[in-house]
Amino acid sequence: MQRLKTRPQFQATLSGATVARTPHFALHRLPLATPPEASEPVPGLGRVPVALIAPGAVWLGAMVPKRWARRAVTRNAIKRQIYGVAAVFESRLPAAAHVVRLRSTFDRQQFVSACSAPLKLAVREELHALFERSLRSPL
Repeated sequence: MQRLKTRPQFQATLSGATVARTPHFALHRLPLATPPEASEPVPGLGRVPVALIAPGAVWLGAMVPKRWARRAVTRNAIKRQIYGVAAVFESRLPAAAHVVRLRSTFDRQQFVSACSAPLKLAVREELHALFERSLRSPL
């Protein structure tokens, strides 16, 4: 599995469809088309642009904004859980670019510690549900 690293890669993937949602997460997917042949000139440019995301592999990025996870330790723990669960589903995911986005906060009254075992378990269970839903999505 390849990781998305640059802002343009994330922006391109987020422009794709949202294929699954849970109360705290959303999964965006961008199917990757094969790049045009080098012999085909691009009108106005005269050359073929370099592909932003190479096709033929599963690409994954994780977005955990400060707005929804204030502490860095929490953001990092959630990202580790995202990449860990995605590794389990890697063989079943289509060759496309995927971004898992945290879209709401976890209740600080319920999860007092920034990096507690109950928080990690809740995140992991919700991510499993997210990826299962994405596999059933027709997109």
